[in-house]
Amino acid sequence: MKDNLQAPYVLAVDVANQITRFGLFSGDALQASWSVTTPARITSDEARLTIKSFLQDSLETGEVTLDAILSCVVPDLSNTWFEALRTLCKQRPLVVSPGIKTGLHMNYNDPSEVGSDRIADMVAAKKLFGYPLIIIDCDTTINYQVLCQDGSYVGGLIAAGPALTAQALSQAAAKLPIIELSLPQTVLGKNTRESIQSGIIRGEVASINGLIEMIWAELGYETTVVLSGEHAPLFAPLLSHEAVIGNNLTLIGLSEIYKLNRK
Repeated sequence: MKDNLQAPYVLAVDVANQITRFGLFSGDALQASWSVTTPARITSDEARLTIKSFLQDSLETGEVTLDAILSCVVPDLSNTWFEALRTLCKQRPLVVSPGIKTGLHMNYNDPSEVGSDRIADMVAAKKLFGYPLIIIDCDTTINYQVLCQDGSYVGGLIAAGPALTAQALSQAAAKLPIIELSLPQTVLGKNTRESIQSGIIRGEVASINGLIEMIWAELGYETTVVLSGEHAPLFAPLLSHEAVIGNNLTLIGLSEIYKLNRK
């Protein structure tokens, strides 16, 4: 991070099941981003040191006026990260939770069930790509979020991601190894490892293609398709439907939610 960045800054923190991501914003610009593996346990002091290592020496030199917004889908870690941010920020950090302004109309039975990261993804994708829209987040799980023609959230789907599928295969069948998620050159694998890789990756792509078509049939019209998450670059070129990759959607969405609530 540059030493001469201008204050104030907004730190967006996205604590997901596998990865915790940080984004430092100045206005609309994402100045720096970083990610770490989400620990099973962490103290508020350890979380604060993790944040400070991301910010490097800017906080210690007094050059930064910091505010923050937090999305956490790991309930046991929510208070820990909030307390860490509270000690570093000039005012109480925002937390994406029921009651916060998002600008989204939720046509959903219980909006509180929708994860804060999924809310942030929709806010960012709506701003960047318009609507109607299918946002497909390709991480630990494959999450589908659908915004209809008036921009309302009308529902979604949740499926196991490729890493979970690979883990389940290995646990259920003693002779099947845990594999890296890379794509073989041919559909038909030439050994057990390639067969698992092709089955998981191409099977997921076939599922995504099919679900896109089912969603379009239910809506009665086609939409823009946005892929985000760790596996988006792997899946996007293989899809039979055109899709754009949305980088840093959750962090951008958190920045937008921050602006709505700090006005």
